[in-house]
Amino acid sequence: MRSVLILLPLLLGLTACQSAYYSAMEKVGVHKRDILVDRVEEAQQSQQEAQQQFTSALEQFSTLIKFDGGDLQRVYEATDSEYQACSKAAEDVSARINSIEAVADALFAEWQDELDQYSNAKLKQDSAKKLADTKRQYTSLLKTMRRAEQSMQPVLASLKDNTLYLKHNLNAKAIGALKGEFSSVQRDISRLIGDMNSAITQSEQFLATLKQ
Repeated sequence: MRSVLILLPLLLGLTACQSAYYSAMEKVGVHKRDILVDRVEEAQQSQQEAQQQFTSALEQFSTLIKFDGGDLQRVYEATDSEYQACSKAAEDVSARINSIEAVADALFAEWQDELDQYSNAKLKQDSAKKLADTKRQYTSLLKTMRRAEQSMQPVLASLKDNTLYLKHNLNAKAIGALKGEFSSVQRDISRLIGDMNSAITQSEQFLATLKQ
């Protein structure tokens, strides 16, 4: 209960800041729908960048297990760098999805409230149907995005484990121990890329709906 009381003012403050931001943007002609379009496009870009980064990490892992003499410390540093970059990419994807969720919630709440302002019953009915269809498509998209987001976690966990193990065992024996992990990481990254491609494709469909 105490933690809830501590967090509540922060959440209320954040909500107030978001409302002020939306209001300011509307005054210059940028509405919540426009902001949602921009944020979905930004999420697509962050997912594409994450795909590239995780693929790069897999390539580095492949180089690592093929190590056959040389500066193992440098190989470790390159492996750790790839892991850190993947972690940052994952954080960016999550932040983008959170920003979509925030503006979508605000847009749909506003849309719902404004239905009561119609005097024309047919227009109200049409708008209500469009709202329901858009929310349904958005809910499906958000679920797909969250699934793609979650698919990064097992990869990050494996990359972190491998990096930590190598950090404390800089020798050929450690490389041998990590070889057995490659196929698992490769499989998880393949699943991650597939999930992100699904989210990106679904995003395009949602954007087409918003721009109609």
